[in-house]
Amino acid sequence: MDAITQWVLDAAASIWVFPAVALLTVADAFLVVVPSETIVVALGSLSASSGSPHMVALIVVAAVSAMIGDSLTFALGRRLGAPLLARVRSPRVQSVFEWARIALERRAALVIFIARYIPFGRVAVNLVAGATGFAYRRFLPLSALACTAWAVYNVALGAAFGAWLGDYPVVAVAVSIVVAIAVGLLIDAIRVRRERRRAVE
Repeated sequence: MDAITQWVLDAAASIWVFPAVALLTVADAFLVVVPSETIVVALGSLSASSGSPHMVALIVVAAVSAMIGDSLTFALGRRLGAPLLARVRSPRVQSVFEWARIALERRAALVIFIARYIPFGRVAVNLVAGATGFAYRRFLPLSALACTAWAVYNVALGAAFGAWLGDYPVVAVAVSIVVAIAVGLLIDAIRVRRERRRAVE
C-alpha cells in the first residue's frame, strides 16, 4: 500500500500532470469515454491531502482546457452541421440531440451550464449549438463561465475528501471518484426524468 501511495503522490507532483489534464480534458469534449471529471476530482483530492498538484493551477488548467474542448466541438458542429447529426442512428443519441436543440432555443445559458456536468450532454449541446447557427460570441462567454464552475466544483469535491482523509491519499482519491461518478449519474437521471415528464405532458 505504501508503494502505491508513493507512486500516486509522485505522479501528482510530476511536471507532466498539467499537460495530461489538459489533453484528457480537451479529448473529453469529443470522446465521452475519457474520464476528465474523474481525473480532476482525483487530483483535487491529492492537492488537498499532499499539496500537489497546485490547486489553483489545476482549476485554471481544467477550466481553460474544457473551454478549448467545447469550442472545438462547437466548431465541428458549425463546419459539418446537419449532415453530421443526420448520420446518427441511435434513438437515444437522437433524443439527446433533440433535447439539446430545443433547450438551446429556450434557455441557452442554463442548458450550457447543466450540460457541462453530463458527459454526452455537453458533446450534444456543443455540436448542436454549432450546427444550428448559435452565435459563437454568445456561446464563448457562457462556455467560459460553465467550464470555470465545472473546474471549481470538481477540484473542490476532490479537495473536500482529500482534506477529510488527508492521511490516506489513495483512499481519498477512491472515495472522491466514486462520489463524483454518483453525482454525474444522478444529474443525468434527473435530466432523463424531466424530459420524460415533459413528453407525457
